[in-house]
Amino acid sequence: MDFNHFLSSYMPDPGYGGRRLYRDMVEQAVQAEKCGYRGVSIPEHHLINILLVPSPLQLAVKIASVTSRIDLVTSVAVLPIRDMRVFAGEVVQADILCDGRLTLGVGRGAFAYEIERLGLPMAETKKKFEESLAVLEALLTREEVSWDGDYYRFDPITVMPRPERTIPLMLAVMVPEGIYHTARKGYHVQTTPLQASHAVLLDQVNAFHRGKAEAGTAAKGNRLALQRGIYLACDAADARAKLELASTYYQRFDNVYTGPGIVDNGCIRPLPRKQTIEELGRSLIICERAEMIDRLAAYAEAGIDEVIVTSNFGQEQSETLDMMARLSAEVMPHLSGIRRKSVA
Repeated sequence: MDFNHFLSSYMPDPGYGGRRLYRDMVEQAVQAEKCGYRGVSIPEHHLINILLVPSPLQLAVKIASVTSRIDLVTSVAVLPIRDMRVFAGEVVQADILCDGRLTLGVGRGAFAYEIERLGLPMAETKKKFEESLAVLEALLTREEVSWDGDYYRFDPITVMPRPERTIPLMLAVMVPEGIYHTARKGYHVQTTPLQASHAVLLDQVNAFHRGKAEAGTAAKGNRLALQRGIYLACDAADARAKLELASTYYQRFDNVYTGPGIVDNGCIRPLPRKQTIEELGRSLIICERAEMIDRLAAYAEAGIDEVIVTSNFGQEQSETLDMMARLSAEVMPHLSGIRRKSVA
């Protein structure tokens, strides 16, 4: 099982400033390469102070300029708010500037607050995503593409420059039935149970493997990446402190994900949650070394190819960098040889 560091780009205090925020993200990416992570994942969100990366391709190019090995994954580029005729060219350019290390993770968008303020009703995102994905794939793989659909109508065009390789596509899907159909079509899949239980996670993983098995050779080599809140604590007190930070983070996240979307001058208002800190701790993996190895071993045995480690909950940058080094030295070596157990 591989590890990927999620560049959460969380700014609870707007006074911290964008310059320091993105400097931290680049520094974390460099640390990820140094510590042996397979890659880094770059979010996309707008108008809010969590997951704050308006242009994931732009940040990917910056990180590529200061690294040499790690994969650069968009997590995820939101297709319905873009024009695919422009975006396809941006993807080709970014992949070239990233020396062919880009994996294009795409999705429909998660927060109605931002999607609707960008002019698209949330109820339309699924339908527009599906057409946008089809248009994007056509533009990246064919010349002289024309289209006559619900959202795109255009005469023959060819995106320039042409891609110099097949750019890997990874689709963000959370519902098990959707994961199954996505894997069956031969796509890489990125998912997350968010704060849900391990049982929910297993449903997602098993759906991927069912779909991949039915796809046969069309899905050979396709991967499942699962995002989870993970922090290797120094001791019990450190674990509790990070859980409290994570709880505040999810007070903001839930506000714009399933809640009313109350945002004050770009800052999401933290709202009370029904889930207790103890319940959150049973879902996230914020714990000491021995417990973390045991819990992540279950992920590897379930057949997760790559864990996307979300560990930015508002702590100091130095703590994050130190944690990444500890995770690399104390946890990752114990998980490299574990294989998926067969599922009846």
